[in-house]
Amino acid sequence: MTKTTRLSARGVIGIGGADRVAFLNGLVSNDVSLAVPGRAVWAALLSPQGRYIADFFIFHDNEQLLLDAPNQAVADLLRRLSRYRLRAAVHLQDLSEYLGVYAAWDGSPAEMPLSAPDPRLEAAGYRMISALPIPETASQAAYDAHRLSLGLPDGPPDLEPDKTLLLEAGFDELGGIAWDKGCYMGQELTARTKYRGLVKRRLVPVTLESAPPPPGTPVLAEGVEVGSLRSNAGQIGLAMLRIDALHKQLLAGNALLKPNIPGWMKLPV
Repeated sequence: MTKTTRLSARGVIGIGGADRVAFLNGLVSNDVSLAVPGRAVWAALLSPQGRYIADFFIFHDNEQLLLDAPNQAVADLLRRLSRYRLRAAVHLQDLSEYLGVYAAWDGSPAEMPLSAPDPRLEAAGYRMISALPIPETASQAAYDAHRLSLGLPDGPPDLEPDKTLLLEAGFDELGGIAWDKGCYMGQELTARTKYRGLVKRRLVPVTLESAPPPPGTPVLAEGVEVGSLRSNAGQIGLAMLRIDALHKQLLAGNALLKPNIPGWMKLPV
């Protein structure tokens, strides 16, 4: 049976106007023109220094684009996007009060206008935006366990604004970057990080062998800090870890961590 739940920590931003695609395409990491009915695009907005600000799923909805984004990022995204609007024929609005975000996995949901496979991994399932309630058959905790087991982030605390690099968080392997689309904010550092092999940390799924400590708890290897625990659902979590420490014994608080490197993740040999 398909599992479905509402993602109450997600909001929706609407971007309308004749210049909406070109406007957003010049700012974010992926090719906005690929968002068409039945296909969503995963992208991120970066600082000019190439650090993560926010990520979101872009849906095509008739004469507007809809951004499925973390609630806590909506106000800041609207402020930042408005700053770059200048003379573009674009209008922005927070639609979170009227539209809900849902996830479905372990099967296909019923057809609806704003439904698309999660563009990161086939195993992740589907994402949906709806003005009407969709029957829920699973809890948000169950969805979190599902995505964490796949190594998929969900905004903060998995990703740290003004700190995380996209290549540390799997945006390359998971299709969150269009390398051939031209310039966008933060593009220069992102490209340099890839082509010079500068990634030293990765966000990886982990199993915790005892009660998990809070997000942000330092992870130690042989008494040396090598990363931090991010989010968790029970004994499954994500941790940002130095690549050279992945094969060492890892400890966060009193909990032993075991990295579970997913098949999609490419690490240096």
